[in-house]
Amino acid sequence: MEGENIYISILSLAIISLVNYTVCKLRASFRLALVQLHVSKIKADNLGRAQKIVKEAAGQGAKVVVLPECFNSPYGTGFFAEYAEKIPGESTQVLSEAAKECGVYLVGGSIPEEDGGKIYNTCSIFGPDGKLLVKHRKIHLFDIDVPGKIRFQESETLSPGNSLSMFETPFCKVGVGICYDIRFAELAQIYAKKGCQLLVYPGAFNMTTGPAHWELLQRGRAVDNQVYVAAASPARDESASYVAWGHSSVVNPWGEVIAKAGSEESIVYADIDLQYLADMRQQLPITTQRRNDLYSVNSVQEG
Repeated sequence: MEGENIYISILSLAIISLVNYTVCKLRASFRLALVQLHVSKIKADNLGRAQKIVKEAAGQGAKVVVLPECFNSPYGTGFFAEYAEKIPGESTQVLSEAAKECGVYLVGGSIPEEDGGKIYNTCSIFGPDGKLLVKHRKIHLFDIDVPGKIRFQESETLSPGNSLSMFETPFCKVGVGICYDIRFAELAQIYAKKGCQLLVYPGAFNMTTGPAHWELLQRGRAVDNQVYVAAASPARDESASYVAWGHSSVVNPWGEVIAKAGSEESIVYADIDLQYLADMRQQLPITTQRRNDLYSVNSVQEG
C-alpha cells in the first residue's frame, strides 16, 4: 500500500510538472494578427469591417490583434476634426465589444480623439474583458516637407500626446507608438528598457516614405532593442487624397521580416516566439554590455 501511495504521488507530480511545462511553453509563444484594413469615408462601414476582420483573426488563433492608424476615418488634416470623437465614444465602444466577444487583446489602431477642445491621434487598447487598458496619443506629429514629393503638417489640426504607453499581457509586455513615433529610436529604447518584448506601431506611411523607410525602421528598432516589432498600415487606396504604402509587417529580434502583407486589404499573422527572443539576447548580450557609465536614455515623463 505504501509503495502504491509513493507511485501515485510520483505520478501526480509528473502530471503537474507536465501541465506546468505545457502552460509555460504556450505562454512562451502567441499568435499576433495585423489587420490591413481598407478605410473609406463612411465611418460605419469602417467600424463594421474592422469588427468582422478582428473576429476572423481571433478565429485563426490570434491572441493580440492590431488595427491600422486612422482605421475609422480617412487620413488627412481635412478629416481629423470631422471624424473626431470623445473616448469613450462610438468607435471605442465597437473596439471594446470586439475585444470582449473575441477574447483578444485589441490594439485599436488610432482614431481622431477630441478632448478639451484639442484633437489627438489616439490608439486605445482593450483587454479580453473589453476594458480599456491604456490609450496612446501620438507623441511625435508628422510634420514633413519633401520638395516635389510630399508636404504634410499634422500640427495644423492635431496636438501631441505627452506620455509613454505600455500594457501587460499573459505573454509579454507591449510598448505602443503611432506611425511617426517609430522614427524616434529613444522611445523604443525606453520601452525595451522597461521590459517590453513587443513594440506595436499602427502607421500610415505614404508612397514616398513607405518604400524608403517603412521596413528599414521596423528592422532597425527590432535589432537595436532585440524585440519583436509589428506595424499595421491601412490598405492602399489609390483614389484617396493620402495614399498609404500598406505592407503591414512583423520583424523578429534578429531583424528578419517574418510576416508581410502586400498593398491590399488582408490579415498578417505571425507567431511571436519569446524563447527565440530570450535566445537572441543570450547570444548577443548587448543589454549587459551597454556602457551606462558613458551614456543613457531615460524617460523624463511617464504620463
